[in-house]
Amino acid sequence: MAVNLIAQLNQLKGIALDFFFPPWCVGCGVRGSFLCPSCQASLSPVIPLFCLRCGRPLDLGTLCSECEGRELWIDGIRSPFHFEGALRQAILSFKYKGVRALAAPLAQLMAAYLAQNPLPADALVAVPLHPRRLRERGYNQSLLLARELGRLCSLPLVEGRLVRLRHTPPQTRTISAEERQDNVARAFSCGGDFEGRSILLIDDVCTSGATLNSCAAVLKAAHAASVWGLTVAREV
Repeated sequence: MAVNLIAQLNQLKGIALDFFFPPWCVGCGVRGSFLCPSCQASLSPVIPLFCLRCGRPLDLGTLCSECEGRELWIDGIRSPFHFEGALRQAILSFKYKGVRALAAPLAQLMAAYLAQNPLPADALVAVPLHPRRLRERGYNQSLLLARELGRLCSLPLVEGRLVRLRHTPPQTRTISAEERQDNVARAFSCGGDFEGRSILLIDDVCTSGATLNSCAAVLKAAHAASVWGLTVAREV
């Protein structure tokens, strides 16, 4: 009874906020939604050819030069769209400007992609933030995405088992693939056993895949059967 009352109050609160502070599209400024249908239609999809491991667009072949030359634990990374235009604005607003409500439309894009391109998964795990960055930002955007995606796809979310040990600079501040790999090397730890589970790692943007690969390493060490990565966007 109390749970239903809280849900009803939250719904009324949402209706009131939409009435007095209607959402606006972060891409074009039109009122009505945080990512309007027109801006969604303008998104640039990542289409084949792309690297079968990290998802980087390719001109030919099956693996990019970076994936051919490094040790990989991630089984593959997929991203529905390129990190540009309205989607870039949406993710930056979601990640750095506190527009948490964008978790829902961004997760819907991920869910639509999964419906057309299924990946092996019986559980979701969000890429964690270091406690210091979590305090600075106030929330983990990847966890918000994973919660919404789990609800949309009826997949359980495993929280608190994968943790970030080192406070590292954002991957966007690194230049080369080697720097990105070094930046997240031994940055994560996993508590508990994932024996035989197929894990889908959730993050907002894939830059080189180094973060997801580092997370996959510790999940595989915890006996996960497979680890795939899914992000909203791919930076090239």
